[in-house]
Amino acid sequence: MLHTIPSGIFRENLQNLIGNGVVLDPITLSKELDALDAVHVNYHDRLFVAKKAHLILPTHRFLDLASENAKGKEKIGSTLRGIGPTYMDKTGRNGLRVGDLALPGFQKKYDALKEKHLSLGSIYPEVDFDLVKEEEKWFGCLERLRSLQLVDGEYFLHRALLQGKRVLAEGAQGSMLDIDFGTYPYVTSSNTITAGVCTGLGVSPDKIGEVIGITKAYCTRVGSGPFPTELLDETGELLRREGSEFGATTGRPRRCGWIDLPS
Repeated sequence: MLHTIPSGIFRENLQNLIGNGVVLDPITLSKELDALDAVHVNYHDRLFVAKKAHLILPTHRFLDLASENAKGKEKIGSTLRGIGPTYMDKTGRNGLRVGDLALPGFQKKYDALKEKHLSLGSIYPEVDFDLVKEEEKWFGCLERLRSLQLVDGEYFLHRALLQGKRVLAEGAQGSMLDIDFGTYPYVTSSNTITAGVCTGLGVSPDKIGEVIGITKAYCTRVGSGPFPTELLDETGELLRREGSEFGATTGRPRRCGWIDLPS
């Protein structure tokens, strides 16, 4: 149900922040807000968005699809949500951030980045992507994003810590998908290990207390990548079925096998 909004939103006494390390698609966010509205979750005074979070544009998703499609059998297994291309613009220092929505030159910056993406996309074979339709949906969701409480996330959290409040940072994906320490290149585009709390939220390392790790008794992987103990038999299918091992974003069946540990 939720990919962008913190799961703490279901606890009525908690404030929730989408941090600066998140790359955010207004369309996805709007769908999640619709889902919260449908189950009568009040989020308007409890959901905050960091102004430094980067925006996923429709052309980011276009580039993701075109690039992955061109790889053929060498596909990484991208979710095609535009995450990788958005991080490329972030490190390339020409991305759009949530805080840019309040600037008078936002449309001009959007158009410039869009043209850059279309130029890059011209090197790939043509793919089925209705940019006009996707842009219409994207711009239609911007006002909903603007209606949320946009904050300087690092100061928001710093004040909370000074007030003695407890902060729980919710990470995503697994350690072996970390951009630096995972099974590169079959990884995501960000840091998924504990250090991501510092870079993704602006929290000082000395403020990190208890670290909670979650593991499974067997391994799974979505898409391509090394998997020494993958089970391509009835046992693997049993793990997939009993564990409901299907991608949360794509719905693709996950590859299943025994836990990979060095002997």
